Amino acid sequence: MRITGGALARRPIDAPKGDRTRPTTDRVREALFSALGSRMDLRGARVLDLFAGSGALGLEAVSRGAARATLVERHGPTLAVARGNARQLGVADRVRTVRADALVHLGAVAEEAGPFDLVVADPPYDLAEIPALPGRVRPLLAPGGLFALEHDARHDFAEADGLVFSRAYGGTVVSVFEG
Repeated sequence: MRITGGALARRPIDAPKGDRTRPTTDRVREALFSALGSRMDLRGARVLDLFAGSGALGLEAVSRGAARATLVERHGPTLAVARGNARQLGVADRVRTVRADALVHLGAVAEEAGPFDLVVADPPYDLAEIPALPGRVRPLLAPGGLFALEHDARHDFAEADGLVFSRAYGGTVVSVFEG
């Protein structure tokens, strides 16, 4: 895995060992951030990465100019990989890591650090709460902010409030919502 764009482009990042996570592929991250870049300026943005795993999405945003990223991951060893990636890239001072269940922590994160310019989430595809995530996250967005949600084709957000677009990349679908 590597950072695909911005100041840290082509720098490698580690993925957690085992099958506990499903890291976003470089190709999907590059396409997502290209699409987001046409809709928002990430320079100085405040980013929240839910279900952070390796931290690839939040770190990609920092590479592309985000001022701060908060990475939320409940599994300690996986969060340690994300923390290590931030140190390895030299951006640990701009990245906050939080060990917590993303769904439980949504309210606390909003009170602590919201609103966010960009929220990204790559939850397990079988997570029952995926359909509710846009409604829970959109109130955390700053004016003009976006929420990018990775999911599979089982979830269809065509009629969802605030949907900007959905795009499929193989078995991965990315739906982007505005606040």
